[in-house]
Amino acid sequence: QVQLVESGGGSVQAGGSLRLSCTVFGYTYMPYCMGWVRQGPGKEREGVGYINTETSNTYYADSVKGRFTISQDNAKNTLYLQMNSLKPEDTATYYCAATHKWPCEMRNYNLWGQGTQVTISS
Repeated sequence: QVQLVESGGGSVQAGGSLRLSCTVFGYTYMPYCMGWVRQGPGKEREGVGYINTETSNTYYADSVKGRFTISQDNAKNTLYLQMNSLKPEDTATYYCAATHKWPCEMRNYNLWGQGTQVTISS
């Protein structure tokens, strides 16, 4: 059974950095489309960004562009989300997600991690 297991959440002050990890278990390779989705308190779920793991092309939401970076380590079957210059509004539960469906978009995600909490204090 395929599992996405996240780690790396925590609490930091505004301006700080965190790196989230998402390891894929149950597959010998990473799904071609993997991304990060977040849901803040009282907010709707928001796509943070995604990566085509075959081409390494990435897409980011405007709210995180220039501050967040998605990367992959194929040898470890692991996806990363490096978050810099964090703001209080980045506070949310962050989910790793994936799909084999085309196109690579949040609406097509059918594999989800359990979520990891990120809290940014001002």
